[in-house]
Amino acid sequence: MSGEAITPRRFHEAVADWRVLGQLVCTHFRTESLAAGARLVAALGELALDDHVPAIDLRPGGVTVRLVPTGHGLGTRSVELARQVSAVAREHGALADPTAVQNLVVTVDALAVGEVLPFWRAVLGYPARPDAPEDELVDPHLRAPVFFFNQADAPRPQRNRLHVDVFVPHDQAQARVAAAVAAGGRLVTDEHAPAWWVLADVEGNEACVATSAW
Repeated sequence: MSGEAITPRRFHEAVADWRVLGQLVCTHFRTESLAAGARLVAALGELALDDHVPAIDLRPGGVTVRLVPTGHGLGTRSVELARQVSAVAREHGALADPTAVQNLVVTVDALAVGEVLPFWRAVLGYPARPDAPEDELVDPHLRAPVFFFNQADAPRPQRNRLHVDVFVPHDQAQARVAAAVAAGGRLVTDEHAPAWWVLADVEGNEACVATSAW
């Protein structure tokens, strides 16, 4: 159980060193070495994270922790677990840096989602997961991006039908949009901001910078 359901705003107010990125909560802890990070990972392995799907990534410069709520989505239990993880990290001298996290989703616009999805499941090697929505394909090892299939209502020959959604911390989104524009991109629309901004490169290929709605 995820406890009482809460909004991303309430989560951020309760846990300042984590961020909500789409369907998960995430943070990064900077460590002095790979060995220090490995000790932190070992300690985190002792926590009871059963009602959230944990994904812990160890690198020489730090440890990224993702928790995916199961069942009822973001809730007070997510706050409790994030606090427990942060407490263990502090005990190991690891500093949280939530500005270093993001969540990448590849979105495919399809007229017949049910017909194209089996192809992508086969070519990606993503088996069906009972805990994933029918319009999503999830890497069984939680390493590669989620593929989301968006129901299109008509062919769109004037634009790409496959794009990336880059979920970033809510307090980093405008800077990311500005950087993309400064790098030669253009803002297609901000009508959905701050939930997402649609951007395009000089050839018209689109990408979205997204946050979790507050």
